[in-house]
Amino acid sequence: MCTGVIQMETIEKYFEKLLWGSRHMVIAAVIASLLLSLLLFVVTAVDVVGLLSHSSDYFVASVADRKVLKIEMVAHTVGAIDGFLLATILLIFALGLYELFISDIDAAKKSGQSSKVLVINSLDDLKSKLAKVILMILVVTFFEVSLSMSFKNALDLVYFSLGILMVSLALYFSSKSSH
Repeated sequence: MCTGVIQMETIEKYFEKLLWGSRHMVIAAVIASLLLSLLLFVVTAVDVVGLLSHSSDYFVASVADRKVLKIEMVAHTVGAIDGFLLATILLIFALGLYELFISDIDAAKKSGQSSKVLVINSLDDLKSKLAKVILMILVVTFFEVSLSMSFKNALDLVYFSLGILMVSLALYFSSKSSH
């Protein structure tokens, strides 16, 4: 009977060691998120450079064409904000997963410049930070879509107004939840 208990304790010890070590699987998600974040930062920066290179078209365009170009430039700018926000989500996600499952980031603590945005103490904290950035992406996307909307009747305007109300309520409740 005594040897059975010793064997179970040994099995339990090795199983718990294996279980604890399995948290390192999260590194795959951390690396993938970092790579996607880098890719989105680069792709969005390239889009911004392209937008800037075409900005001279606005100054030589006719008055009628300027209105269309301005709407397009604003839409592309809003799209760039979306890209940077999504890249930021992936970066926060990678840092949060690493700190929650693997280890604190020593370089951030030593520098004394670690951002409050990147301080993540629990999964709920990570979800809260991600939800706020995702909400901002939705707000920016709503704005981007609204630039190209055309209102054919009064009901379209009512729906648009309700959309603005919903976005406002989401921002209001989001700000209240952080206090």
